[in-house]
Amino acid sequence: MYTCARTPGPTATVRTLAASVLVLSTAGCALSPSGEGEGPVEEIAAEQLVRATEVHEETGMTLLEGPTFAPDGDLRFVDVTAPGDEPDVMSVDTESAEVSPVFTDDEGSYTSAQFSPHDERLYLTDFAGGRIVSVTPDGEDPEEFFSGEVEGARMFPDDLAFDEAGNMYISDMSGHDEPAWEEKGRVVRLDHETAEPTVLAEELPPPNGISFTEDFSALWVGLYGANEVDHHELNEDGTEVLTSHTAIHFDGGTSRIDSIAVDADGNLYQAIHDEPAMYVYSSLGEHVATVRVPEEDAEGLSSATNVAIEPGTSDAYMTVSGDDGGHIYTFDALAEGIRQSNGG
Repeated sequence: MYTCARTPGPTATVRTLAASVLVLSTAGCALSPSGEGEGPVEEIAAEQLVRATEVHEETGMTLLEGPTFAPDGDLRFVDVTAPGDEPDVMSVDTESAEVSPVFTDDEGSYTSAQFSPHDERLYLTDFAGGRIVSVTPDGEDPEEFFSGEVEGARMFPDDLAFDEAGNMYISDMSGHDEPAWEEKGRVVRLDHETAEPTVLAEELPPPNGISFTEDFSALWVGLYGANEVDHHELNEDGTEVLTSHTAIHFDGGTSRIDSIAVDADGNLYQAIHDEPAMYVYSSLGEHVATVRVPEEDAEGLSSATNVAIEPGTSDAYMTVSGDDGGHIYTFDALAEGIRQSNGG
């Protein structure tokens, strides 16, 4: 087991599940979001594809997350704060922009989604319930894959990533509800067949985003409670962290980091809470691009939580939410999409 202790720092993602908050982390070896001193940073303009949800009267908000492309080619995504009678998982046809419901569950508050290479089912993290639930691509046959405690403590599963065999790696945001952001967060691995948990890292400021590097040799883990991204090199079967270091700092002021995606060239796409933007970093921590919604849209939008790049293309779709509802925006990514940029 690998234990990581550190000094408290900024913060990472926010997702209010009626009373809870979630965040995630960005990149740039001791750099500021402006990229000062690093040379020119490409500005990428995102375009609105569709407004998928309105603010829910029951919860007072809407928060889209977990975009991932399904086998049918449509984009699935979740609404974290959907009330019991509204769909938790939705789908959008990226050609027609038609939105349709996929799965509704009055028990869960789902914060991420990704298809498993083991059984091709859609796996969802239930943050409030401490569970992992799976459904078919069409939202049928719901099954509870995991629930309960891990080494004597319940999980607050936020984001997830799969290795090539279908084993699941989860950011556990334990400590997020403590006044001083207690360092109780963990990275947990679940075996794809038995759901047996293994704690890979612990005593972390609450983590949010998690993604494999493009070659599956290591994990990028964004710390919600520290506004930084850590790099965890894994052993051959992914059951142990060999080395770990703080790789990227995000100096975002009042904004915080959310989910992480990685493209075929190894670039990190860091979603931001409290700013409808996404910062893109090279694997060496260079701030190479910033994705922003149009200025006229930004006033009603507060967070860009996640992104999916359609596998084999550079077509990227990010979930953006705020008082103006939940939206899907599209932009041209720096490289092609792979599994690491298709959900989590």
